[in-house]
Amino acid sequence: MHYQKNIYPLKSMDQPEKKKKSIGNVFYIGLLSFFGGISQDIFVPILPLYLSNVLGLDKTFIGLSEGLVTSGASVFKLVAGFLTDKFGKKKPFIFLGYLFSLIARPLLAFTTVGAAVLGLRFLDGVGKGMKDSPKDALIADSTEVSTRGRGFGIARMLDTFGSVVGPLVLFALLYFLKDSPAKYHIILISTAIPLFITLAILKFKVRESATPEKTAAASVKFALPRRFYLFLGIMLLFSLGNSSDAFLILRAQNIGVTLLAIPLVYALFNFVYAIASVPLGSLSDRIGREKVIMLGWFAYAIAYFGFAFANASYQIWLLFAFYGLYYATTEGVAKAFVADMVSADHRGRAYGIYNTAIGLVTLPASLIAGLLWDHFNPSAPFFFGASISLVAVVLLVLFFNPFKGATPAVL
Repeated sequence: MHYQKNIYPLKSMDQPEKKKKSIGNVFYIGLLSFFGGISQDIFVPILPLYLSNVLGLDKTFIGLSEGLVTSGASVFKLVAGFLTDKFGKKKPFIFLGYLFSLIARPLLAFTTVGAAVLGLRFLDGVGKGMKDSPKDALIADSTEVSTRGRGFGIARMLDTFGSVVGPLVLFALLYFLKDSPAKYHIILISTAIPLFITLAILKFKVRESATPEKTAAASVKFALPRRFYLFLGIMLLFSLGNSSDAFLILRAQNIGVTLLAIPLVYALFNFVYAIASVPLGSLSDRIGREKVIMLGWFAYAIAYFGFAFANASYQIWLLFAFYGLYYATTEGVAKAFVADMVSADHRGRAYGIYNTAIGLVTLPASLIAGLLWDHFNPSAPFFFGASISLVAVVLLVLFFNPFKGATPAVL
């Protein structure tokens, strides 16, 4: 039985928004992420290899580094979310976020010690924290509830196509610079170019959303529904087993994937993610967010069990492609689900709390993965992550019952 389009009884939550909504604004917001993704994924696929092979840092340090990026960003996601609701403006925070990344990424070219890496990765994380919650809120404000899954899917598609192009650019740079001692410097400095384009699009093309009228609930601190916090709690458990994707790259190298092939594997993952984001987001509009998220967590468990048992390079290619389906099934859909549960004048803080909490869990998740890798074996982090994902599926079924014809109202 199909869900009705108004399965989420939240029309009243969107009523304060007077300005006409347009999917066109979502497209330009997606372009920000497209060029931002190119910048990020020019260097992210080789960063763990650079830290491990060139700087000689161990897997526990890499886990700490990548966990610190997300966890450090988390504080600023919360701050930016609250300030977005307070001032009703989102573009200034998005601008600051991309500007911090523009400063941090090229400077990585000149680092030689772990402490400098941590500082610059933290600054890049601050940039991510400043822009993510306002950008999510701007997407939500630019869509109607009945098309919100599709809107987030479009944004995630463009974001992820940037993450397809980025590794392909990296592949070309590695190929032409393979004999150059300055290859890492050139690659890292080149990350600035797409970010300049991003700032120009933000300035001239992206429209600020209308400031929503304050409702009575707006004056209540943390006036977010119980269902939001319950979903967040289940997401936090899932995230404890969802360590940095740097470990997937390290696992690929561990199995025998070459340095030159790493960007292509990463591009394949992002290509699958990109092409599946819109149809899966639209599917969540029709059958319900919870069902699609549940499928995504199942896909994650299958992929992680696969990484645990993999013993040949061709299996890594297949697993990265399948892992792209997990991302497409959960990333945009989960954020659309948050928007469905929260009124327009609370979305900034809701995304701030949501992104912050998940980001903070990334640090222990990545540390656990690094410790399991260093002290047991390379398969151990993936067994752990897959098991946690299955527990999260059970909790989602118990508390949200996605198989019913409607979302539970008791929560």
